[in-house]
Amino acid sequence: MFRAPSAVFALALGAVLAAVLLVDAALRAGVGEMLLIAPWLLLALWGVYALLFAPHVRVDADGIRIHNPLRIADIPWPRVVDIDMRWQLEVRTDEPRVSRAYGGPVAGRPGRPPLRRDDDRGRREPPAIRDLLLIREAWESARDTAPAGAVKRAWDVPSLISLAVLIVWVTISLFISGVLR
Repeated sequence: MFRAPSAVFALALGAVLAAVLLVDAALRAGVGEMLLIAPWLLLALWGVYALLFAPHVRVDADGIRIHNPLRIADIPWPRVVDIDMRWQLEVRTDEPRVSRAYGGPVAGRPGRPPLRRDDDRGRREPPAIRDLLLIREAWESARDTAPAGAVKRAWDVPSLISLAVLIVWVTISLFISGVLR
């Protein structure tokens, strides 16, 4: 699985901050008032989750899964025509269509110092290039043996359901607090 390390840090920091604020609100104003504040904090935490943590790229023997904010694409290896990196990972299929991964390896700025060492060439290379090579190796080793199937694109239903629940909760808190009548 390829995910930005900063996404894990952002989600953990957001969750701790939301928990501290909710406990503080419950202690200072009571549980009822905390329940009126909670959907707003949880909506912000949902944004951190959906935009930073949930997007990732997963590779297995059958294909590649590109999980973007609110959309998921499962692409079998035999359907992949090319894998490249522009600003983010791009997977071209035989449809022809390009699936961009907003949460996988990303190309850094040109002047950015590389972080991993490439022992074969005796120099350091950016992590995104190494990740791209790992994904290409998985594709090349499995594309002839992986089962062929259709490219499946779908909405991230659990994320959308949780967003809908939070929106309903926000609306209820607005009615209870008297902002909406």
